Amino acid sequence: MMDTFFLSHGSPTLSIDERLQARHFMQSWRDQVLPEVPKAILMVSGHWDVSEPTVNVINGPNDTIYDFYGFPKSMYQLKYPAPGTPALAKRVKELLQEAGFGHVKEDKNRGLDHGAWVPLMLMYPAADIPVCQLSIDSAKDAAYHYRMGKALTPLKEEGVLLIGSGSATHNLRAIGRDGAPPPSWAVDFDNWLTDALLNGRYEDVNNYLVKAPNAKMAQPWPDHFYPLHVALGAAGENAKAEQIHQSWSNGTLSYSSYRFKAAE
Repeated sequence: MMDTFFLSHGSPTLSIDERLQARHFMQSWRDQVLPEVPKAILMVSGHWDVSEPTVNVINGPNDTIYDFYGFPKSMYQLKYPAPGTPALAKRVKELLQEAGFGHVKEDKNRGLDHGAWVPLMLMYPAADIPVCQLSIDSAKDAAYHYRMGKALTPLKEEGVLLIGSGSATHNLRAIGRDGAPPPSWAVDFDNWLTDALLNGRYEDVNNYLVKAPNAKMAQPWPDHFYPLHVALGAAGENAKAEQIHQSWSNGTLSYSSYRFKAAE
Protein backbone atom coordinates (compact mmCIF):
# COMPACT_ATOMS: atom_id res chain seq x y z
CA MET A 1 0.00 0.00 0.00
CA MET A 2 1.33 3.42 -0.96
CA ASP A 3 1.72 6.27 1.49
CA THR A 4 0.58 9.72 0.39
CA PHE A 5 2.76 12.84 0.43
CA PHE A 6 2.70 16.61 0.50
CA LEU A 7 5.74 18.29 -1.05
CA SER A 8 6.56 21.98 -0.89
CA HIS A 9 7.97 22.85 -4.31
CA GLY A 10 8.86 26.46 -3.52
CA SER A 11 10.43 28.46 -6.34
CA PRO A 12 10.65 27.18 -9.93
CA THR A 13 14.44 27.59 -9.57
CA LEU A 14 14.30 24.29 -7.69
CA SER A 15 14.72 22.85 -11.20
CA ILE A 16 18.28 24.21 -11.60
CA ASP A 17 19.59 25.65 -8.32
CA GLU A 18 22.05 23.21 -6.73
CA ARG A 19 22.21 25.35 -3.59
CA LEU A 20 18.66 24.45 -2.54
CA GLN A 21 18.46 21.78 0.15
CA ALA A 22 15.01 20.80 -1.08
CA ARG A 23 16.48 19.93 -4.48
CA HIS A 24 18.87 17.43 -2.91
CA PHE A 25 16.08 16.02 -0.76
CA MET A 26 13.99 15.30 -3.84
CA GLN A 27 16.95 13.82 -5.68
CA SER A 28 17.39 11.37 -2.78
CA TRP A 29 13.74 10.27 -3.01
CA ARG A 30 14.31 6.73 -4.35
CA ASP A 31 17.11 6.02 -1.89
CA GLN A 32 15.82 7.63 1.30
CA VAL A 33 12.05 8.10 1.07
CA LEU A 34 10.26 5.67 -1.27
CA PRO A 35 12.27 2.83 -2.83
CA GLU A 36 9.07 1.20 -4.11
CA VAL A 37 8.30 2.18 -7.70
CA PRO A 38 4.66 3.25 -8.12
CA LYS A 39 2.48 1.96 -10.93
CA ALA A 40 1.42 5.54 -11.68
CA ILE A 41 1.48 8.99 -10.03
CA LEU A 42 -1.42 11.32 -9.33
CA MET A 43 -0.19 14.90 -8.86
CA VAL A 44 -2.41 17.49 -7.19
CA SER A 45 -0.71 20.83 -7.88
CA GLY A 46 -1.51 24.28 -6.57
CA HIS A 47 -0.91 25.56 -10.09
CA TRP A 48 -4.06 24.02 -11.55
CA ASP A 49 -6.91 25.94 -9.98
CA VAL A 50 -10.31 25.64 -11.67
CA SER A 51 -13.94 25.73 -10.59
CA GLU A 52 -14.75 22.06 -11.22
CA PRO A 53 -12.66 18.96 -10.47
CA THR A 54 -10.69 18.23 -13.63
CA VAL A 55 -8.22 15.51 -14.64
CA ASN A 56 -5.86 15.60 -17.58
CA VAL A 57 -6.43 12.72 -19.98
CA ILE A 58 -3.29 12.39 -22.04
CA ASN A 59 -2.44 9.70 -24.58
CA GLY A 60 1.31 9.70 -25.09
CA PRO A 61 3.78 11.97 -23.29
CA ASN A 62 2.66 14.89 -21.15
CA ASP A 63 3.64 18.35 -22.35
CA THR A 64 5.87 20.41 -20.07
CA ILE A 65 4.14 23.68 -19.08
CA TYR A 66 6.34 26.69 -18.32
CA ASP A 67 3.93 28.59 -16.09
CA PHE A 68 6.50 31.07 -14.77
CA TYR A 69 8.08 34.24 -16.11
CA GLY A 70 11.42 36.02 -16.05
CA PHE A 71 13.59 33.07 -15.07
CA PRO A 72 16.85 31.84 -16.66
CA LYS A 73 16.52 30.61 -20.24
CA SER A 74 17.79 27.15 -19.32
CA MET A 75 14.63 26.52 -17.30
CA TYR A 76 12.48 26.88 -20.41
CA GLN A 77 14.51 24.17 -22.13
CA LEU A 78 13.82 21.51 -19.51
CA LYS A 79 11.42 18.73 -20.52
CA TYR A 80 9.58 16.12 -18.50
CA PRO A 81 7.74 13.93 -21.03
CA ALA A 82 6.28 11.41 -18.58
CA PRO A 83 3.54 9.35 -20.22
CA GLY A 84 -0.04 10.24 -19.50
CA THR A 85 -2.40 7.65 -18.08
CA PRO A 86 -6.01 7.82 -19.28
CA ALA A 87 -6.77 4.75 -17.15
CA LEU A 88 -5.84 6.56 -13.96
CA ALA A 89 -7.71 9.68 -15.05
CA LYS A 90 -10.82 7.54 -15.58
CA ARG A 91 -10.39 5.92 -12.15
CA VAL A 92 -9.99 9.31 -10.40
CA LYS A 93 -13.08 10.62 -12.16
CA GLU A 94 -15.04 7.52 -11.15
CA LEU A 95 -14.03 7.75 -7.47
CA LEU A 96 -14.83 11.45 -7.20
CA GLN A 97 -18.21 11.10 -8.88
CA GLU A 98 -19.12 8.14 -6.67
CA ALA A 99 -18.26 10.30 -3.64
CA GLY A 100 -20.69 13.02 -4.73
CA PHE A 101 -18.34 15.53 -6.34
CA GLY A 102 -20.63 15.93 -9.31
CA HIS A 103 -19.36 16.16 -12.83
CA VAL A 104 -15.60 15.72 -13.15
CA LYS A 105 -14.21 17.28 -16.30
CA GLU A 106 -11.56 15.90 -18.60
CA ASP A 107 -8.83 18.03 -20.17
CA LYS A 108 -7.26 16.24 -23.12
CA ASN A 109 -4.66 18.93 -23.87
CA ARG A 110 -3.17 20.09 -20.59
CA GLY A 111 0.26 18.77 -19.69
CA LEU A 112 2.17 19.05 -16.40
CA ASP A 113 2.64 22.44 -14.73
CA HIS A 114 5.82 23.21 -12.81
CA GLY A 115 4.23 22.22 -9.52
CA ALA A 116 4.17 18.70 -10.97
CA TRP A 117 7.15 18.37 -13.30
CA VAL A 118 9.80 20.19 -11.26
CA PRO A 119 9.57 17.83 -8.26
CA LEU A 120 9.08 14.78 -10.47
CA MET A 121 12.12 15.49 -12.65
CA LEU A 122 14.23 15.37 -9.49
CA MET A 123 12.49 12.36 -7.95
CA TYR A 124 12.01 10.25 -11.09
CA PRO A 125 14.38 11.71 -13.71
CA ALA A 126 13.78 8.93 -16.24
CA ALA A 127 10.22 10.26 -16.75
CA ASP A 128 9.05 6.68 -17.26
CA ILE A 129 6.23 6.51 -14.68
CA PRO A 130 2.77 7.50 -15.98
CA VAL A 131 1.48 10.75 -14.50
CA CYS A 132 -2.02 12.21 -14.21
CA GLN A 133 -2.88 15.62 -12.74
CA LEU A 134 -5.93 16.59 -10.69
CA SER A 135 -6.99 20.21 -10.17
CA ILE A 136 -7.84 22.09 -6.98
CA ASP A 137 -10.47 24.79 -6.47
CA SER A 138 -9.36 27.75 -4.35
CA ALA A 139 -12.97 28.97 -4.14
CA LYS A 140 -13.76 25.94 -1.95
CA ASP A 141 -12.45 25.32 1.57
CA ALA A 142 -9.87 23.02 3.10
CA ALA A 143 -12.48 20.50 4.27
CA TYR A 144 -13.71 20.12 0.68
CA HIS A 145 -10.21 19.15 -0.44
CA TYR A 146 -9.80 16.80 2.52
CA ARG A 147 -13.02 15.04 1.44
CA MET A 148 -11.70 14.91 -2.11
CA GLY A 149 -8.64 13.10 -0.79
CA LYS A 150 -10.81 10.67 1.19
CA ALA A 151 -12.61 9.75 -2.02
CA LEU A 152 -9.26 8.84 -3.57
CA THR A 153 -8.08 6.57 -0.74
CA PRO A 154 -8.55 3.35 -2.79
CA LEU A 155 -5.78 4.46 -5.15
CA LYS A 156 -3.17 3.62 -2.51
CA GLU A 157 -4.03 -0.06 -2.76
CA GLU A 158 -3.84 0.11 -6.56
CA GLY A 159 -0.17 1.08 -6.71
CA VAL A 160 -0.82 4.78 -7.31
CA LEU A 161 1.38 7.35 -5.60
CA LEU A 162 -0.67 10.44 -4.67
CA ILE A 163 1.36 13.62 -4.17
CA GLY A 164 0.05 17.02 -3.19
CA SER A 165 2.45 19.68 -4.45
CA GLY A 166 2.25 23.18 -3.04
CA SER A 167 4.02 25.20 -0.36
CA ALA A 168 3.84 25.17 3.42
CA THR A 169 4.12 28.97 3.34
CA HIS A 170 3.31 30.92 0.17
CA ASN A 171 3.19 34.70 0.35
CA LEU A 172 4.88 35.87 -2.85
CA ARG A 173 4.44 39.54 -1.90
CA ALA A 174 6.62 38.96 1.14
CA ILE A 175 9.45 37.16 -0.65
CA GLY A 176 12.83 38.08 0.82
CA ARG A 177 16.41 37.72 -0.30
CA ASP A 178 17.91 34.27 -0.45
CA GLY A 179 19.77 33.43 2.73
CA ALA A 180 17.76 35.84 4.86
CA PRO A 181 16.38 34.31 8.06
CA PRO A 182 12.67 33.52 7.82
CA PRO A 183 10.44 36.03 9.61
CA SER A 184 8.56 35.05 12.75
CA TRP A 185 5.16 34.92 11.01
CA ALA A 186 6.45 32.26 8.60
CA VAL A 187 8.28 30.26 11.26
CA ASP A 188 5.30 30.31 13.60
CA PHE A 189 2.91 29.07 10.90
CA ASP A 190 5.36 26.42 9.71
CA ASN A 191 5.95 25.16 13.25
CA TRP A 192 2.21 25.12 13.97
CA LEU A 193 1.55 23.07 10.84
CA THR A 194 4.18 20.48 11.71
CA ASP A 195 2.99 20.22 15.31
CA ALA A 196 -0.66 19.88 14.24
CA LEU A 197 0.11 17.19 11.68
CA LEU A 198 2.48 15.15 13.83
CA ASN A 199 0.02 15.19 16.73
CA GLY A 200 -2.95 14.20 14.58
CA ARG A 201 -4.88 17.47 14.89
CA TYR A 202 -6.21 17.13 11.38
CA GLU A 203 -9.44 18.96 12.13
CA ASP A 204 -7.31 21.95 13.13
CA VAL A 205 -5.45 21.68 9.82
CA ASN A 206 -8.78 21.66 7.99
CA ASN A 207 -9.76 24.73 10.01
CA TYR A 208 -6.36 26.41 9.74
CA LEU A 209 -7.76 29.89 9.03
CA VAL A 210 -9.08 29.94 12.61
CA LYS A 211 -6.57 27.69 14.36
CA ALA A 212 -3.20 28.62 12.85
CA PRO A 213 -1.11 31.70 13.74
CA ASN A 214 -0.63 34.17 10.88
CA ALA A 215 -2.72 32.01 8.54
CA LYS A 216 -3.61 34.78 6.10
CA MET A 217 -0.04 36.05 6.05
CA ALA A 218 1.44 32.60 5.42
CA GLN A 219 -1.26 31.56 2.93
CA PRO A 220 -2.96 34.72 1.59
CA TRP A 221 -4.49 32.57 -1.15
CA PRO A 222 -5.07 28.87 -0.45
CA ASP A 223 -4.08 27.35 -3.80
CA HIS A 224 -0.68 26.12 -2.57
CA PHE A 225 -2.10 24.77 0.69
CA TYR A 226 -5.06 22.72 -0.51
CA PRO A 227 -2.89 19.98 -2.10
CA LEU A 228 -1.84 19.13 1.47
CA HIS A 229 -5.46 18.56 2.46
CA VAL A 230 -6.01 16.23 -0.49
CA ALA A 231 -2.94 14.17 0.40
CA LEU A 232 -3.94 14.07 4.07
CA GLY A 233 -7.48 12.97 3.29
CA ALA A 234 -6.26 10.27 0.92
CA ALA A 235 -4.11 8.72 3.64
CA GLY A 236 -7.24 7.41 5.34
CA GLU A 237 -8.65 7.51 8.87
CA ASN A 238 -6.13 7.75 11.72
CA ALA A 239 -3.21 8.24 9.34
CA LYS A 240 0.14 9.14 10.91
CA ALA A 241 2.09 12.14 9.64
CA GLU A 242 5.86 12.38 9.41
CA GLN A 243 7.89 15.44 8.41
CA ILE A 244 10.38 14.27 5.78
CA HIS A 245 12.02 17.60 4.93
CA GLN A 246 12.34 21.17 6.17
CA SER A 247 14.30 24.05 4.68
CA TRP A 248 13.78 27.64 3.52
CA SER A 249 14.50 29.78 0.48
CA ASN A 250 13.84 33.39 -0.47
CA GLY A 251 13.45 34.24 3.19
CA THR A 252 9.80 33.21 3.48
CA LEU A 253 9.28 30.06 1.39
CA SER A 254 9.11 26.93 3.53
CA TYR A 255 9.90 23.59 1.90
CA SER A 256 8.33 21.58 4.73
CA SER A 257 7.19 18.26 3.30
CA TYR A 258 5.28 15.37 4.83
CA ARG A 259 4.52 11.67 4.49
CA PHE A 260 1.08 10.39 5.52
CA LYS A 261 1.07 6.73 6.47
CA ALA A 262 -2.19 4.85 6.84
CA ALA A 263 -2.97 3.40 10.26
CA GLU A 264 -2.15 -0.29 10.51
